[in-house]
Amino acid sequence: MGTSKPILLALGAAAAIGGTAYWLNARNDKAPAPHRAQAPADTGPQATPVFWSGKVSLLAGKDGQFADPYGVATDAKGNVYVADGGDGNRILRITPDGMVTVVAGGVEGFADGAGTQARFNTPSGLAIDQQGNLYVADTGNHAIRKITPDGAVTTLAGSGVAGTADGIGKAAQFNGPVGLAVDGDGAVYVADTYNDMIRKIAPDGSVTTLAGSGTPGDADGPALQAAFDTPCALVIDTDGALLVADTRNDAIRRIGKDGAVSTVARPPDDERRPLLRRPLALARTHDGHVYIAVHGGRILQLTPSNGIEALGDVDQVVQPGYGSDGKVQLYQPRGLALAANGNIIVADAATQRVHRISRVDGAQPSSAPGTPRPVNAALMAAVPLPGANAAPASRARSGTHAVTGGPNPAAADGAQAAPQKAMPWPLSPQTSPHEVVGLMGEVRGNFEGDPRDHFHSGLDIRADVGQPVLAIAPVKVSDPLPNWGYGTLSEGISLGNISYIHMRVGRNAKNTPLDERFQLLRNSRGKPERIRVRRGARFETGDTLGIVNGMAHVHLDYFRQGGVLNPLNLPFPGLRDTIAPRIAGITLFDMEGNPLGAPRERARGKGKKPSGSSETAKPLVVRRDLGELAIVADAWDQMNGNDVRRRLGVYRIGYQLLTADGTPVQGYEQPFMTQRYDQLPRNRDAVKYIYAPNSGITVYGSKATRFAYTVTNRLEAGQVTPGAWRIASLPPGHYILRVHAYDYAGNAAIEGRDLALQIE
Repeated sequence: MGTSKPILLALGAAAAIGGTAYWLNARNDKAPAPHRAQAPADTGPQATPVFWSGKVSLLAGKDGQFADPYGVATDAKGNVYVADGGDGNRILRITPDGMVTVVAGGVEGFADGAGTQARFNTPSGLAIDQQGNLYVADTGNHAIRKITPDGAVTTLAGSGVAGTADGIGKAAQFNGPVGLAVDGDGAVYVADTYNDMIRKIAPDGSVTTLAGSGTPGDADGPALQAAFDTPCALVIDTDGALLVADTRNDAIRRIGKDGAVSTVARPPDDERRPLLRRPLALARTHDGHVYIAVHGGRILQLTPSNGIEALGDVDQVVQPGYGSDGKVQLYQPRGLALAANGNIIVADAATQRVHRISRVDGAQPSSAPGTPRPVNAALMAAVPLPGANAAPASRARSGTHAVTGGPNPAAADGAQAAPQKAMPWPLSPQTSPHEVVGLMGEVRGNFEGDPRDHFHSGLDIRADVGQPVLAIAPVKVSDPLPNWGYGTLSEGISLGNISYIHMRVGRNAKNTPLDERFQLLRNSRGKPERIRVRRGARFETGDTLGIVNGMAHVHLDYFRQGGVLNPLNLPFPGLRDTIAPRIAGITLFDMEGNPLGAPRERARGKGKKPSGSSETAKPLVVRRDLGELAIVADAWDQMNGNDVRRRLGVYRIGYQLLTADGTPVQGYEQPFMTQRYDQLPRNRDAVKYIYAPNSGITVYGSKATRFAYTVTNRLEAGQVTPGAWRIASLPPGHYILRVHAYDYAGNAAIEGRDLALQIE
């Protein structure tokens, strides 16, 4: 990682985050200094510790209690209020004893009234005043609603039609407001998200524009000359200034009492994986600390002295390089609020739950024992694997399981969920099969030269450039910023639990928007700049979402409860796989990363039989005093209808030790199935523990597509665990090391699965 250039020079203070300097402007010169020790109980509220660690627990959300939990607020009695969007369209209360009740709403619409007689459309941010009145950003109705303590719902401001007009009450207009804050005088501040403005509603109901030019941008300056881009959350600072989560700008902005807009915090431009990315929610403590919920699930703490870091999770074990970093990591945190005791309340839209983060004073996340083994890192970069240049050969067909029926549980070593109703394809015809050209779990690189940058997270389906991409399920948009990458090959949109990638979102070949759900934004020169899709927009199965771009395939990611799952679980009609995987070669490495024996094609000399069994292979001599080894298998698969050159990854892989006559060695009666690609790790760098450095695909510069699995490292339920094959206690003799590889349909690899060994 290179040295970061300062982004803000005036009043700048750099805070180190993961080796990267974040540049921040002073929020408030008079803000109280941070404290690490608690204040005595009789002196008032406790001082907030800096960068504390806590425990995440479930507050509510079992058994489908929420549809799309977004904004949260707390009152003096300890109640938590939740704005439930999606098909819920209601405001809920969680009492201190955990009971969840409906305060207002429950049916989509726009109507005032008492309790459940009122109607909302995609409620988002919440704020509560000193009298207990609750304010709701009613995003889909372009209005701000008020709920009195007795449950009466009225419209504070907004006509129900998108617009930008100032005025009193319903004469004013908003455009998809998402965030709210209220001050001690009863003034309500609104993040007018899709107008890219910050508005103010005075106690008499008059609406004025506080800051923002009305055009998306990124500029500090006088109030109405400043520019925001999709602001989603607000909080009032200790000095009365307003802090803004400027979501698409990846920044925290400040509107002073004089109306001047400045930038408080943002990541450096060259940070590849910024911590402060797409801030979506804010909450402030009594002594000036600000909590920030960001894309990727972190909860950050911005101190009064402008330090910034993610909160720790005491239940996480720190596993550098392959697992947790010891920080709180939810999935899609949308709303934040503070309880009276300093606990943080978080609404996680992806899991449809509300969590509590309770501070645990003095506690820190624990560290994983031991250190990562060098064989799991980058010591094999120059080692060729056997079979690298082997031409695809005919392979045994060991099964005829349709993918739509799920894998054979016995063969794939793991039961699957019962088959679901067929899911339409994202291309026409939606009920007929299309060629699958990429599977979940395959290695992927980047264009900076790293062939193992991340796991492929979904399913690739071949398509013609310009072919329409179709929705595969009905959905109501939850994310205020559901699409990304305008004009790039990685452009895509996330709708519910499905993401569609490698497409021109919301427009046709002439760059014309498909319909009113897709707003084409232009820059100051009138050139198209991006597509905007509002939170609350609805799509039905078969709706056109855009067209395939130059990648010539559509990529689908499938999420459930926030986690990435294998899209083959859906399943798709007509998709079949009767072709067994192939193992092109097996190589052993010592724990320093050195290969045992010269890499070679196993028993492929003239006059020899194909390497389907160990009988034709010259045994590899292995010394027991090496203690532990790593097993690397070059394996790949195909599906029915694939081009002969196509290589896909496997679904399950593991190993077993046999005697020379094929009998399992004691302790190896069943194969050790070490990897299963049903879920993926959240740590992107974990890919380097699963794939040897020889792995890669041609798109990212590799000479050939190769999946070289480090079979001795485990990947189960999305968790990577480094491992090794312990050989020190094996009796000397002849053995067969067998690699077991299966595809999702349960077809088992036969060719190349055995490596003959002589252990001395």
